[in-house]
Amino acid sequence: MPPARLLAVLAPLVLLACNRGSSPPPPEQVAAPAPLGLARQNLASVLIEGVPHVRQKPDFCGEACVSMALARLGRSLDQDEIFMKTGLDPALGRGAYTAELKRAVEAVGFDPGPVWFRIDATRADEALGAELAALHADLQKGIPSIVCMHYSESPTTTEHFRLVVGYDAARDEIIYHEPAEDAGAYRRMSRSRFLTLWPLKYNKDAWTAIRLRLAPRDLDLAKGTPHQGFSPADYAQKVMEVKEKTSRLRGNFTILVEPPFVVVGDGPEARVRRGAEGTVRWATEKLKKDYFSKDPSRILVVWLFKDAPSYERNAITLFGEKPTTPYGYYTSKHGALVMNIATGGGTLVHEIVHPFVEANFPDCPPWFNEGLGSLYEQSGDEDGRIHGYTNWRLRGLQSAIAENRVPSFRALTAMNDGTFYEGDYGVHYAASRYLLYYLQEKRLLVRYYHEFHANREKDPTGYDTLRRVLGEDDMTAFKKRWETYVLGLSFP
Repeated sequence: MPPARLLAVLAPLVLLACNRGSSPPPPEQVAAPAPLGLARQNLASVLIEGVPHVRQKPDFCGEACVSMALARLGRSLDQDEIFMKTGLDPALGRGAYTAELKRAVEAVGFDPGPVWFRIDATRADEALGAELAALHADLQKGIPSIVCMHYSESPTTTEHFRLVVGYDAARDEIIYHEPAEDAGAYRRMSRSRFLTLWPLKYNKDAWTAIRLRLAPRDLDLAKGTPHQGFSPADYAQKVMEVKEKTSRLRGNFTILVEPPFVVVGDGPEARVRRGAEGTVRWATEKLKKDYFSKDPSRILVVWLFKDAPSYERNAITLFGEKPTTPYGYYTSKHGALVMNIATGGGTLVHEIVHPFVEANFPDCPPWFNEGLGSLYEQSGDEDGRIHGYTNWRLRGLQSAIAENRVPSFRALTAMNDGTFYEGDYGVHYAASRYLLYYLQEKRLLVRYYHEFHANREKDPTGYDTLRRVLGEDDMTAFKKRWETYVLGLSFP
């Protein structure tokens, strides 16, 4: 999938996400005004039975309608797969509009026929009656239709796709499947109400009626291939969720998709895009190349706030807590990486390491988790791979070495979260970083990670694997040589 590309909630909230933008009717699909009297003609009862109901995801009403029609014909293609057929960029954070839904309908093998119909407002009764008669004629042939209509008579109502499956002559009611609500199969509304809600009145003189007839043309009823990883629909749904959150924040936000993340920032769009492509995409590709085979188990949101005030204010609004660091952090609880991007991209690369470790090495001890993240705070590309350089942590580590405050490697690797993140934790971070830096410079780091990961049950701290990969029997003597090595490093 291109890089730039709420789950069940109350029906009214879902409907707020069902706004349908309709393209202007193409000239070749504009219907002429209908003959008089058709709105009042008698229509026979008809019902297409056995149509399963699909409850839509937010803003996927059209996709759900297509899925329902396919399910009746024996093809299991869910609304997420229909979304993929639309070709819609998931970074837009919405479901299909009419033109895009038409593309998906055709892609799965239906013939939607003409879709946009001009309704002369001065003869609306007759013109709408003609279109209803055509819809009814298709029902008699076993062909359901998707209509785009207003959800209700409210002046703030959204536009919404429904699947029409029948007509009851005795009660003069349209029978339809309502995707936005549970138990929405075979709902009913009066014909007069249907004809009130159906036309979209963008112009006071010429209205638009939208209908996609689901006439099978060359349907492929074979089961679709399961999508590996997160689908475009998954990203679209996450972007919708992010859009709702940004509506509660101050500022203008740019939202981009960089698998397996959604990146959102309130700085200039070009700057947000540089962060997404130049840092998030770059770090993800390089880390996966050397270390990680699995993506995080959920789509995570990377928040790139433009400066310290925005970072602090919005973190409190979003997560109810003030950041404890001026740079940025990863919160697994909220599925988010939260950054003050004005401080640079180094912390962002550091924090990207953590969800990948979480997904691939859930019992990873803190020394390696933080050491690897810290290693790549200052990093670049060498021979197509990520490479860590010396950074600001060096001076503190050199002071700790001079003061004999660096724990033994056996003690460092054995630390649990409580021990590692308390006390002289700055030294713990720096010692872990520069131990991995040493391994990197000796071209042993990638090998060490994979051997440590493979032997993690027998060697949960990684200490025995460290000795073996280094080829060292006397780790006390090695630590002294390592300290001499570190004291010889410099950071401009």
